[in-house]
Amino acid sequence: MNPVFSNGLTYRQTIEHAREHKISIGHFNISNLEALKGIVQAAVNLNVPVIIGVSEGERDFVGIKQIVALVKAYREQYRNHPIFLNADHTYSFERVKEAIDAGFDSVIIDGAKLSIDENILIAKKSVDYAKKCGRDVIVEGEIGYIGTSSKILDEIPEGVSVTTVDECKKFVEATGVHMLAPAVGNVHGLLRSGVNPTLKIDLIKEISEALNMPLVLHGASGISSEDLENASQNGMTIVHYNTELRIAFRDAVKKFLEKNPDEVAPYKIMATSVDAVQRVVEEKLKIMNRMN
Repeated sequence: MNPVFSNGLTYRQTIEHAREHKISIGHFNISNLEALKGIVQAAVNLNVPVIIGVSEGERDFVGIKQIVALVKAYREQYRNHPIFLNADHTYSFERVKEAIDAGFDSVIIDGAKLSIDENILIAKKSVDYAKKCGRDVIVEGEIGYIGTSSKILDEIPEGVSVTTVDECKKFVEATGVHMLAPAVGNVHGLLRSGVNPTLKIDLIKEISEALNMPLVLHGASGISSEDLENASQNGMTIVHYNTELRIAFRDAVKKFLEKNPDEVAPYKIMATSVDAVQRVVEEKLKIMNRMN
């Protein structure tokens, strides 16, 4: 059994347990039921925690209340298996408030494109609201720009940066965020070559030691298994995937329709996409949890 999994742990305890064992919790974005089914089944099969992420655009499509209800239903179906719900990349306090009020377990306030002072202000406001909501809601901040789109890229997005230890310390001390997503060579999206730039593992280690708090790796699609393992060992407690899942979903549907051009039943068309997403998620979870 994976060392991080234990029934009855809260979200915060699960994160701390992962840090203790130097492994990572997988965070996978969804924008439909098929992806959600594939992710949940992968986590249940491997008996590990998982985080379901929905960005602002994904939340608008699925529905704020609807995704909360779906995740709750899966928790109940699998006897309280640790499935957590995160409001990924949220760009305004109003939408942070909306997600917290709807029942999300955590929220990311993404002020990475703002000045450091503006980023601090909106992050602190989000933390203060979470403290007053009557639940234990985890707030994650982000510092350093790594792009914004989970898609196939021809080149590194303009303006991508790497943050410093001092910037991270200043941000955390001023805001009180519970987790931090620093820019450490990662980018959102997947380069058309299929391999993204290497991570700055030494920087991850420095930031982790300086902050002594959970770090979050965004834009993991295209990152090598070796980099992912090293990032987990050196402080990245949560790892985000989206683009690779989207590609797997698209390719599965495309392949099915090419072989079955006359099929019109959505549940038959989409069944292969569930399996495709599940395979990708299981592969990533095994790496993050040192199961290989």
